[in-house]
Amino acid sequence: MIRTEELLLNVGPQHPSTHGVFRVIVKLDGEVITEATPVIGYLHRGTEKLAEDLTYTQIIPYTDRMDYVSAMTNNYVLCHAVETMMQLEIPERAQYLRLIVMELQRVASHLVWWGTYLLDIGALSPFLFAFKDRETIIDLFTELCGARLTYNYMRVGGVKWDAPPGWIEKVRAFVAYMHGQLKVYDNLVSGNEIFLARIKGVGKYSAEEAINLGLSGANLRCTGVKWDLRKDQPYSIYDRFEFDVPVGQNGDCYDRYLVRLEEIRQSLRILEQAIEQFPADGETMGKVPRVIRPPEGEAYVRIESPRGEIGCHIVSKGKDKPYRLKFRRPSFVNLQILPQLLVGQPMANMIMILGGIDIVLGEVDG
Repeated sequence: MIRTEELLLNVGPQHPSTHGVFRVIVKLDGEVITEATPVIGYLHRGTEKLAEDLTYTQIIPYTDRMDYVSAMTNNYVLCHAVETMMQLEIPERAQYLRLIVMELQRVASHLVWWGTYLLDIGALSPFLFAFKDRETIIDLFTELCGARLTYNYMRVGGVKWDAPPGWIEKVRAFVAYMHGQLKVYDNLVSGNEIFLARIKGVGKYSAEEAINLGLSGANLRCTGVKWDLRKDQPYSIYDRFEFDVPVGQNGDCYDRYLVRLEEIRQSLRILEQAIEQFPADGETMGKVPRVIRPPEGEAYVRIESPRGEIGCHIVSKGKDKPYRLKFRRPSFVNLQILPQLLVGQPMANMIMILGGIDIVLGEVDG
C-alpha cells in the first residue's frame, strides 16, 4: 500500500488568457482532486451599486464590461428591461440591427471559447483560426459603432446610430464565409483522436443536476434539456426566425463542445434570415423622452447570452436613476457545479472541465 499525504494547492490567482482573474484551492491525494474551492471577486467593481448614481443611459457602458466578449447582449438586456417598464415601441430597423449584432456577438464569443479552450488543452492552430475569423466580426463592429470590445451601441428605444452603407452586405459575405470555416474546424478538431481522448466522458453531470443548480446555456443543453430563451420565451424579434436548439446527450465536455459549435451554425442561420428581411429604410430610435424616467415599479427580463441566461431586475421610483439594479449573471450561476465536477478527477483534467463551463470572470464578479 502506497502512503500518500494530502496536498493543499493554490491554482492561481491568475489571468489565463481571456478567462479572467480566478483562483481554485484544491486538495490533492496524489494526483486526484479530493476537494475544490473556487475563489472569485478579484475583478469586483460594484456595478449594481454604482448604477444607483447613474442615469439609465450612463449605465450602458458598464454592461459592456461585465462580459467583455459578449458586450452587445449585455447592452441589450439593460435596455430591454427599461423598455419593458416604459412600454416603448422599438422601430423595425433598430430591432433588426440589434438582433444582427447580438447574433454576430454570439458567434464571436463562441469563437473566443473554441480557440482558447483548445489552446488551454495544448493545440495552438485552432486558436489562430478562431481569432482570425473573430477579427472579421470585430472589424464589422468597429465600422458600426467605432469600438472593438466595449461597444456601448444599444440605447433605450433603439440603437446609437444606423449601419453605414454596404455594412449589411459585408455581414452577408461573412456568414457565407463562416459556414465554410465551420467545416474546417470540424476537420481540424472535432474528430481528432487526441482531442476526443482528452475530453470525451470528462466532466459529466445529469439534466437533473443541471436544473437543480440553475445552469443555463450550453451547460444545460449538453444534458439534453432543450431550453433556449430565444425559442421558449422569445424577446426582440426572435419569433420571426427559424432555427434549432442544439442539445447533447451525455452532459460531458465533448457535448458542451459540440453544442457550442452547432450554436454558431444556428446563429449563422438566423443571420441569413435577418439579412434577407432587413428593412430598406426606417428609424433607428423610437419615441423616447429626453430624460428617461421609468414609472414607479419593478421589472425583470431575461435573455439568452452566449453563456446562458442573463437577467436584469430594475426597481424604479420614477426617477432618472434606478432605485435598485440587479443582474442575474450566467457565469456566476454556472460556476456552482465546478467543485462537484473536479472532485475525483486527476489534476490534469481541471483545465478541460473549467474551460468547458465557459465562464467569464468579469461577468461573475461584476
